[in-house]
Amino acid sequence: MTRRRWIADQVSGNRAALVGEHAAHLARVLRAQVGQEFDIAADGVLRRGRVVSVNPERVEFELGEEIAAAPTATVTLALPIFKFDRMEWAIEKCTELGVAGIVPFAAQRTDSHLAAAAKKRVERWRRIAREASEQARRVAPPEVGDPVKLHEVLALAGGRRIVLSEAETATSLREACGADGSSLVLAIGPEGGWTNQELQSFAQAGWKSASLGKTILRAETAAIAAVAVVMAQL
Repeated sequence: MTRRRWIADQVSGNRAALVGEHAAHLARVLRAQVGQEFDIAADGVLRRGRVVSVNPERVEFELGEEIAAAPTATVTLALPIFKFDRMEWAIEKCTELGVAGIVPFAAQRTDSHLAAAAKKRVERWRRIAREASEQARRVAPPEVGDPVKLHEVLALAGGRRIVLSEAETATSLREACGADGSSLVLAIGPEGGWTNQELQSFAQAGWKSASLGKTILRAETAAIAAVAVVMAQL
């Protein structure tokens, strides 16, 4: 049977621990016992962990041998701020697909009330990403950044930088990302689409424009579909 994987809350030498809700779930729901073994992601390294103490506030592990993890492409997703329930769903699914980073941002057509409230949602987004990472058996959750402005998105570094645009007709996303490279930044348009000024700014900053198809997708659908295409291609 495949061992369940956890991302440690605390790591010190050859010891790791789950605390808070993490520990409560393992102790009360899964009824963990001393001596049980799990895969523990500790500081980005996957190791075998043996339970040495259990209580609802803290579950401690003794860390053993390192477990080799397959290398993955580094994909950073610039995700526009939109309706929070849909945005949370996109964060969860894109985490499962393997994005390394998520950068929430406010575009010109982002609802001002949502943009103002976004800072208070970041910790929730990080918790969602962490839980999705454990479910997907990742070694570490993606880094979910604080909300930024568009000019900060334009300055993001990456081997390839691609902006999805419904105005693009010549180049598909699959063609734009190619197959030679492991670092890519992908920007998804906001609800209502990019403005012409925004698309011009991306072009001037050296971003490549790409299409995800002829249909117009919701922001969360576009994010999930685009990440799936990119991860499969890379």
